[in-house]
Amino acid sequence: MEKTFSLPPGDARLALTGPAERNLKLIREALGVAVSAREDTLRIVGESRAVGQAAEVVERLHEAARAGRTLGKAQLLEALSSAALHEPSPAAAIAGEPADDPGPARAAGPAADGALDVYLPGRRVRAKTAGQLAYLKAIHDHDLTFCLGPAGTGKTYLAVAAAVNMLKRGAVRKLVLVRPAVEAGEKLGFLPGTMQDKVNPYLRPLLDALHDMMEFDHIERFMAHDLIEIVPLAFMRGRTLNDALIILDEAQNTTKSQMLMFLTRLGHGGKMVVTGDASQIDLDDPRDSGLIDAYHRLQRVPGIGRCALDAEDIVRHPLVQRVVEAYGDAKS
Repeated sequence: MEKTFSLPPGDARLALTGPAERNLKLIREALGVAVSAREDTLRIVGESRAVGQAAEVVERLHEAARAGRTLGKAQLLEALSSAALHEPSPAAAIAGEPADDPGPARAAGPAADGALDVYLPGRRVRAKTAGQLAYLKAIHDHDLTFCLGPAGTGKTYLAVAAAVNMLKRGAVRKLVLVRPAVEAGEKLGFLPGTMQDKVNPYLRPLLDALHDMMEFDHIERFMAHDLIEIVPLAFMRGRTLNDALIILDEAQNTTKSQMLMFLTRLGHGGKMVVTGDASQIDLDDPRDSGLIDAYHRLQRVPGIGRCALDAEDIVRHPLVQRVVEAYGDAKS
């Protein structure tokens, strides 16, 4: 099957095809069709269903171009996923945000009840306690937010939800999810497999949270195009990340020097969320925890949010709350 479109002139054509025809390349790779732009005609050739899906995405690009807007890479990938699933893409993906102006999208925060739109159709992630709502507000209001709390309070899950929501709105251009690879009583070097095999279990909780908010192929596509990155903390050294939301999970297991290294990765237009549980430090000397040190050292630094969740914010099985309280009583 073949379908053709008339290409608009000038900047509108560039908005449709993307720099160096990037948009056409993404359509070609994602849907398995042949796409070419010659003179004033865009031609799509392939299997009828795939051509129809590609045509739907081109129509969205046309609409954005007519409105003088450009679809960002994340928005185009979302439109491709929506077309592949035969689902209408959200209005933000149709109209698009200006590629060089994420300001209006960044200004929008969570709803009054803490509800966040994610990529799964009809799925919204909501704060379930006052502490969780304050946590989401802190992430929105600050470029660096620390959150301490016991297991089950939603530290990681809500940070990932806020990050996915910001990526969907175009408020950031990339998500970087980071964890330290520190053994909880086990020796990493004796585990079988390659180094990647060894660190994958440490990163799995972040991937589990993503799977609750995005389709599997959607995650794969975003990771393949470097819009989502899940990495061990050691791999962050030497990097500067602009327009990215970076989450450091299980930060109680960072050393002070590692925490300083991580915090200095923040680039222009970026945000960071640092989460951890002070009761589960796996370092040889708990006093070396970079999270505890930074949480207190930076408490008077302007522009930094600090949240402390407690047993009342636990939203897992009711037994989790009782277990946390019992261990807390034993320490007092």
